[in-house]
Amino acid sequence: MVHDHVWGDLKHWAKLPNVELVAAADINAPLRERAQSQYGVARTYSSLQEMLDKEDLDIVHAAAENNAGAQIVEACAERGIHVISEKPMAATRAQADRMLEAATKAGISLMINWPTAWNPAFQEWKRRIDRGDIGTINYLKYRSAHNGPKEIGCDPYFWEWLYDAEKNGAGALMDYCCYAADIAALFLGLPDAVTGMRGVLVKDYPLPDDNAIIVMKYPHAFAVAEASWSQVVPSAESSNPVAYGTGGSLAVSGKNVIWQRPGEETEVIPAPELVAPYRNGPEYFLHCVENGLPIEGFCSPKVSRDAQEILAAGLLSADTGQTVTIKHPE
Repeated sequence: MVHDHVWGDLKHWAKLPNVELVAAADINAPLRERAQSQYGVARTYSSLQEMLDKEDLDIVHAAAENNAGAQIVEACAERGIHVISEKPMAATRAQADRMLEAATKAGISLMINWPTAWNPAFQEWKRRIDRGDIGTINYLKYRSAHNGPKEIGCDPYFWEWLYDAEKNGAGALMDYCCYAADIAALFLGLPDAVTGMRGVLVKDYPLPDDNAIIVMKYPHAFAVAEASWSQVVPSAESSNPVAYGTGGSLAVSGKNVIWQRPGEETEVIPAPELVAPYRNGPEYFLHCVENGLPIEGFCSPKVSRDAQEILAAGLLSADTGQTVTIKHPE
């Protein structure tokens, strides 16, 4: 439970009428106590293994360090337990491949829970891109930024591992370039080449990087991922993310979607309210598990795995100063 997203997701699980929160596991006693006191979890364990050995579970919600995801999914897959895991998929491409392989072999559902998937404006943005409102995408960009996990008040159990290159996979590059990598993987697939840059530009304490940029080159498009842990003001409500296509552009701006077309007035579209079962990760995951449906969209394990490959290539490029070519599966 060291991934802070877990607490919001536990609220969603608790509201589902056909779900029972039966157990929680974490090495940190304060987190176990919080799960019990705030969410009424009856039993807690100091390790995942002990919980799996003693409980009869249908679903495990994994909110661990990025590099722990593969071990969790493999352990659950052996028991036929479905897994929803917080973004990004892993710390490395090899770990993401292990997760996908274990889930596929065992026939369990695996979902990577991206918060952007449950944002009303992002959903409307995706719907309009999917239906062809701007034609074929040729440029895609998204900036994810704040003033740093410690500075914005994340729990120390969370930010301590975010600043650990092995547990996180990098720094801001992994934590925040991952969103644009997922978006690019969904709409454009795997790029042909990736160029990355990262650095510690502002912070005066040890961490892998506090700013990063990844540029993805496709046959007929570019995609750009920006990440910052040093942005001291909120992101302006402007075009972020934005997709440009052969027929115009679509961007998210706060709670609205901005649609521009040649020769037409700019249209500001208020995002409609979320509807079941697409209001949050737990609701959607349960819907797919109960109905035998594949996990689609931003949270697809295949899309998330491709996002991990983009991140791995961006990290390698940043550390070597060379553009990395991605080999596409035949």
